[in-house]
Amino acid sequence: MILLGLGSNLSSRYGDRFKNIDIALSTIEKHEIRVIKKSSYFESFSYPNKKDPKFINVVVQVESLILPEKLASILLSVEESLDRKRNKKNDPRTCDIDILDFNGQILNFKYNDFEFVVPHKKLIYRNFVLFPLNEIAPKWIHPETKDSINSLIEKLSTEDKKSILKIKKP
Repeated sequence: MILLGLGSNLSSRYGDRFKNIDIALSTIEKHEIRVIKKSSYFESFSYPNKKDPKFINVVVQVESLILPEKLASILLSVEESLDRKRNKKNDPRTCDIDILDFNGQILNFKYNDFEFVVPHKKLIYRNFVLFPLNEIAPKWIHPETKDSINSLIEKLSTEDKKSILKIKKP
């Protein structure tokens, strides 16, 4: 199972945060990658600066025969096509795509000066990943820690559990 996390907290020349995610998904599917399941949209505060615009996030399960490095190159090009700017870490952005899980493998590789750690190293702390992930893969087990998705959600702070909202696209 390949799982991707997508997020947006800025509009792009193509439209709002929802449109950015939709365009990212349709662009991904043009590269021998098929979306199998998609979570609802979830809205959460930006991290670490809660004053930045709120994020919209989804998690998708995809199917593909491509290698992780090729997937990374596709995801980076999709972000770039949506005008992703990489100024400072955690700055607001039009599109962010993370590889959350790649067929249960534990991976660490570089592609074009970007380091990819799979499963994503901060996944276990992120409500905006865990809640949508639980919606589409409730039996998912973290490949490294062996924690269930439910136990990871239970470990979140009360604030993190309450500060995420499932929302509908306008």
